[in-house]
Amino acid sequence: MDYIIKGYKPEKLFHYFEEISAIPRGSGNEKGISDYLVKFASERNLEVYQDEALNVIIREPGSRGMEDHPAVMLQGHMDMVCEKLSGVEHDFENEGINLEVRDGILRAKGTTLGADNGAAVALMLAVLDDDSLVHPPLECVFTTEEEVGLNGAKALDKSMIRARTMINLDSEEEGIATVSCAGGLRIDCTRPVRREQAEGTLVTVTIEGLLGGHSGSDIDKERQNANQLMARLVYQLMKQTGGKLVSFSGGNKDNAIPRECQASLIYENEADNGDHDGSQAGGAAEAEELARRMAGTFAEEITPFEPGFTCRIDVEKDATASAVPAADGEAFVHMIYLAPNGIQRRNVKMDGFVVTSTNLGVTRADEGELRIVFSPRSSVASLQEEMKERLGLLAETFGFAISYRGEYPGWAYREESKIRQIFQDSYREMTGEELKIEAIHAGLECGLFCDAIPGMDAIAVGPSIYDCHTPDEHLHLDSFERFYRLLADVLGRL
Repeated sequence: MDYIIKGYKPEKLFHYFEEISAIPRGSGNEKGISDYLVKFASERNLEVYQDEALNVIIREPGSRGMEDHPAVMLQGHMDMVCEKLSGVEHDFENEGINLEVRDGILRAKGTTLGADNGAAVALMLAVLDDDSLVHPPLECVFTTEEEVGLNGAKALDKSMIRARTMINLDSEEEGIATVSCAGGLRIDCTRPVRREQAEGTLVTVTIEGLLGGHSGSDIDKERQNANQLMARLVYQLMKQTGGKLVSFSGGNKDNAIPRECQASLIYENEADNGDHDGSQAGGAAEAEELARRMAGTFAEEITPFEPGFTCRIDVEKDATASAVPAADGEAFVHMIYLAPNGIQRRNVKMDGFVVTSTNLGVTRADEGELRIVFSPRSSVASLQEEMKERLGLLAETFGFAISYRGEYPGWAYREESKIRQIFQDSYREMTGEELKIEAIHAGLECGLFCDAIPGMDAIAVGPSIYDCHTPDEHLHLDSFERFYRLLADVLGRL
């Protein structure tokens, strides 16, 4: 293939990233990339294992003189979050990512880049294919469906893992090593609905341009949630103008802060003279005016830190729609409006580190069902249970059934860590600076492996990748190059 990343070393590292970017690999669609990894290993006569969940383990003996050293596990996930800008045509199921390089930064054209965690896949392939490296025996573990609940790592038979030192490559800032993370899960809240045919004027509100971001690592940035912003607006429309809810759709991934939301209400005539909220007269005309006023209020409140925010109001007369009955629509909108979202608990002794949060990631008013999806996280198990109780009570209050999926454990800090010390020593000697050690609020697969394998000594590291889970995701190529040299040096020390 024709490679567009040039001038960086080793070339194979960047070539592998381009090759895997050409393979569709959204969560649940990893067959192509998994088979690519098996083929890679088979062509090099490396030991390879692929399980039913499409996880792949590739083993390489230690370099000459290092064959009898303890094995080291390198690990990352092969799936990516598939998000795109509104109006961008891209079939994530069948198309690879369209890459572009500008000023030493790698981006995708209108979509997520997939450096989270394609960077890890490329790093492991480059290490396995670099005969110049000095290293102990390697176990490279590539997991699936990490972005939807760490499902591949859960399914993997941990007895297959021989190593007791783990280098996870899913951290996203050069110069920072992660040594602890939060646990998490997905919570689905659903309510059946029997829709009613309605005719009249349709008022549609579209919120776009919010920054969004990763619901773990970006939750402390106080970014606006499009679902709750829309619920605030629609609540007032329903309260003051008496419209019936037709549609409400926001967010695409439960672990991404929603950037966009669209909702529509129908009014049976142009000026319903019914009395709403005291003396307020309802109707589509007033709904349009109220929506425009609230959009202006939102802009005043949030544009200093959400500069791309837009709110569009469209009106369609003589429309026919399948409307949600008033009681169901109110329960749905009220629950979204009142739901906990964002930071719930901080640790003031650790510079305000986020301990517990929840993300109201997805809302859908489907034809026969109303659905709300939350993604809570906590590094304290008891607080995670408390959040589950709160959301369960909220769902029960508004007549929603609740179900849980994708739960995974946190990763506790280890007081003594050989691999942490080696990374600190290597980073200091290579850069003259100190490696920053931190805990993160995002979920990492380290928790699953450390929980299942006694004595596992783990660390999470990686190059600088920004705006993950959004179409603004980008990778600094010089950081990618430097990180490979750091990883190679650490393997030599091991």
